[in-house]
Amino acid sequence: MLTDIEIAQQAKLKPIREIAEGLGLSENDWEPYGHTKAKLSDQLVEKLAHKPNGKIILVTSINPTPAGEGKSTVTVGLGQALNNIGKKAVIALREPSLGPVMGIKGGAAGGGYSQVLPMEDINLHFTGDLHAITSANNALAAMIDNHIHRGNELNIDPRRIEWKRVMDMNDRALRQIVVGLGGPLRGVPREDGFNITVASEIMAILCLAKDLKDLKARISNIVIGYTYDEKPVTVKDLKVEGALVLLLKDAMKPNLVQTMENTPAIIHGGPFANIAHGCNSLMATKTAAKLGDYVVTESGFGADLGAEKFLDIKTRAGDFEPDAVVIVATVRALKMHGGVPKDNLTNENIDALKNGMKNLEKHVETIESFGLPFVIAINKFPTDTEAETETIKSWCESRNINVALTEVWANGGEGGIELAEKVIQQTESKERNFNRMYDLHDSIDVKIRKIAQKVYGADDIDISAKARKQISFYEQQGWDQFPICMAKTQYSLSDDPSLLGRPNGFTISIREIRPSVGAGFLVVLTGDVMTMPGLPKKPAALNMDVTEDGKAVGLF
Repeated sequence: MLTDIEIAQQAKLKPIREIAEGLGLSENDWEPYGHTKAKLSDQLVEKLAHKPNGKIILVTSINPTPAGEGKSTVTVGLGQALNNIGKKAVIALREPSLGPVMGIKGGAAGGGYSQVLPMEDINLHFTGDLHAITSANNALAAMIDNHIHRGNELNIDPRRIEWKRVMDMNDRALRQIVVGLGGPLRGVPREDGFNITVASEIMAILCLAKDLKDLKARISNIVIGYTYDEKPVTVKDLKVEGALVLLLKDAMKPNLVQTMENTPAIIHGGPFANIAHGCNSLMATKTAAKLGDYVVTESGFGADLGAEKFLDIKTRAGDFEPDAVVIVATVRALKMHGGVPKDNLTNENIDALKNGMKNLEKHVETIESFGLPFVIAINKFPTDTEAETETIKSWCESRNINVALTEVWANGGEGGIELAEKVIQQTESKERNFNRMYDLHDSIDVKIRKIAQKVYGADDIDISAKARKQISFYEQQGWDQFPICMAKTQYSLSDDPSLLGRPNGFTISIREIRPSVGAGFLVVLTGDVMTMPGLPKKPAALNMDVTEDGKAVGLF
């Protein structure tokens, strides 16, 4: 069996000019980054404002497991399938982070015959967007330390600096460090630390900004720390917002590529869903909606994280509503949620599958509570038995839930036609009654409790003394009107990654709340979730290489 990269390297790509022309774009609307990638103008949404928006389809999933769900693969396959049946579809995805690529999760370019290409570029440096975000983030960090070293006119308390440096790699050794050692010429000593780039507030801002003006306004509002008398200090106070936007002006432009079947795909931005809001950029989604009749986009991890944040944060920032949702599930992952260890997943186990369906059931209830029509996509693996897939289909049909068996990894768009047809039916449903999980005027603790109880199924929340003190302070600052961005493990509905399936009788522990004033939300840290991941014992990087003629090897 061919690997993803071997399949990708056999694909016949069209010149990016042909993809752009197929979308009706003129040469002024895009600029080439080589033969197969392009940057789209950040003015396209405004230029095409007179055009109606295409229907937006959100792809989410059950809680991920090491067995894999293939959410990106289904997203790409669905986009290809829509084009196969004569619909004009555009795919909108996130950019992968090098940390997971080199670590354990893998890339975010799909798989098999449902991939976005060139997958090597997309999974590595792509067009340099993440490097630009890293540079802007760290330029701000340097400006902060320089300001303190040069006399500290703003009276910044070095013990209360919240802004961390970042790098786009998993590196646990950098979680907590000390900077400024070595005497007066090397700065003022203080504790510091690194986040992964995709957890940077600048990444979140880039993905929520409507245009360069909005980007600058949001960056100006970033709170970098506090004075000795506990007053917030912003980027605007440091007067460096212009320089940071200058570093980001090209990264603000969405990236245009194509799939295995030459379906256009816009890939832009990539905040993590377990520690950020987990959605591709608002600009990418809105651009795709102006260029296609259907937009197939995704959110990170399961519906408890990515979809909730897409619906409660991104749709608010962009003032739009999705038209339908696809919930991806696999037999393998459901069996793991039902108690089967990873080594035994190839063996048929109907009882474990039925037990694992409880996880799918909770995500169905979540999407229903948002008032959105949906379809369940069974992403078929070669080891799935007919009895197992029929078990899922029967479960869905007994509940009048639309379900489609998809084989897009093996068959590309042809393997997703049933799903495409059912999704179209759902987008035309008159039953859509979109409502969000909480009201912005709810108090901070009420918002958190609603997410924990309605989305996770928790009994209650346990707010630490530190978090309660933070809530009181944020209320005084007027930040209690922001949406909530939960930082939680992706593996479980709870904040304990070992509790698979549909746990009950649990409490979500709120240990800390961090304001992302520029992004416009509060990050609520639960359990032991880290904003700088670590590498596994055997990183995926051990399998990667490059041939003498520059051909990538071992990249999935």
